[in-house]
Amino acid sequence: MPSRRPKSRVLRVNYLTRTEGESALHISMRDGQVVDLRLEIFEPPRFFEAFLRGRDAREAPDLTARICGICPVAYQMSTVHAFERLFGVNIDPTVRALRRLYLCGEWIESHSLHIHMLAAPDFMGCDSIITMAEKDRAAVERGLRIKKVGNAIVAALGGRSVHPVGACIGGFTRAPGRAQLAALREQLLRIRDDAVETVRWVAGFDLPQVSRDIEFVALAHPDEYPMNQGRMVSSKGIDAAPEDFEDFFEEQQVPYSNALHCKVKGRGPYFLGPLARLNLNFNRIGSEVAAVARATGISWPNSNPYTSIVARALEVLYSIDQAVRIIEGYEPPGAPAASFELRAGRGCAITEAPRGSLYHAFETDEGGLIRSARIVPPTSQNQARIEADLRELAPDLVHQPQAAATRMCEMAIRNYDPCISCSTHFLRLEIERL
Repeated sequence: MPSRRPKSRVLRVNYLTRTEGESALHISMRDGQVVDLRLEIFEPPRFFEAFLRGRDAREAPDLTARICGICPVAYQMSTVHAFERLFGVNIDPTVRALRRLYLCGEWIESHSLHIHMLAAPDFMGCDSIITMAEKDRAAVERGLRIKKVGNAIVAALGGRSVHPVGACIGGFTRAPGRAQLAALREQLLRIRDDAVETVRWVAGFDLPQVSRDIEFVALAHPDEYPMNQGRMVSSKGIDAAPEDFEDFFEEQQVPYSNALHCKVKGRGPYFLGPLARLNLNFNRIGSEVAAVARATGISWPNSNPYTSIVARALEVLYSIDQAVRIIEGYEPPGAPAASFELRAGRGCAITEAPRGSLYHAFETDEGGLIRSARIVPPTSQNQARIEADLRELAPDLVHQPQAAATRMCEMAIRNYDPCISCSTHFLRLEIERL
């Protein structure tokens, strides 16, 4: 007797674990086809854009750093770069290198957190890092060692590792001494083998083999792997300066989410993050990291979102090597910050947060008070793309038990390392089979 397909079913994961923030997922299906799919972000709005209005521009870097506890450096960098464009500030090359080092620290700590504590348990068949430690204690300890060094870099330049306060318009409030950075260099060299082993470890996971029609978007720079400078490019032909961001990308309000969705105008969702950066900038990753990447047996570029965990591990290795090079060439600047005059105008900037491109735009009056602020985090830019991935996954969930379907959806979402709190201006899963 043929098996009967269930006419209706509700599958709901109340809260997505091992992501930052709160969200739910509702899927309605009829005859194996998706009728309705909603990634519902119910994290409360935080109104940063609103309460920045009327504040002195010089206060903004310390305020935007509070948007995210995991990637505050990128928020500071997008802010200071935007105001430096607005005020016409010229940055000392040494200060620019220090900012790149600052971002290296954030990439190391954020990526290591995601790889070892949020994503790896999926592939290890564990429900948390605690149970994973029972199965592979060495991997957990390796991840913690790497993360600790990333935190140390952020603290050295920012004054503390969470919500740092060291960056300012024009540079830094203080420049580190050679001895302080030399100590960080020794720590970085000690974890390099850990980073290489992490790449091999995650590349050995049983990654789902899928290929999506994806538009990848990231910064690109002619001379370096992109972090805090470059043009916005895509795998489907976009090549835009930061100030032209709004000509190519648009935000849309959806009724079921506190986070805006973003799309390429006239096209649709796009993909940000380590996989996008690596796909679009593989020739800038450096020969040693490229060799490690090729040794994984994974093709670069590729259109499999599940390889994002390997891309993150490769960026950790790149950030370690980059940080060592910056420290070895470091000479303290004559002044930690350039002087400037406040004025009216508009400034925009894009930097690469661990999770992807982060756009900031500010307008000021003649006294340097902020008249308007616009912040477009990478997670909100990725949300429509996440939903597109889930739509492609949904038919495979029809006959899956609740636990298996939940795990499959969570894995698909965690490919993007979503930071839900940043995206609200995570998972109840409900599948309804009609």
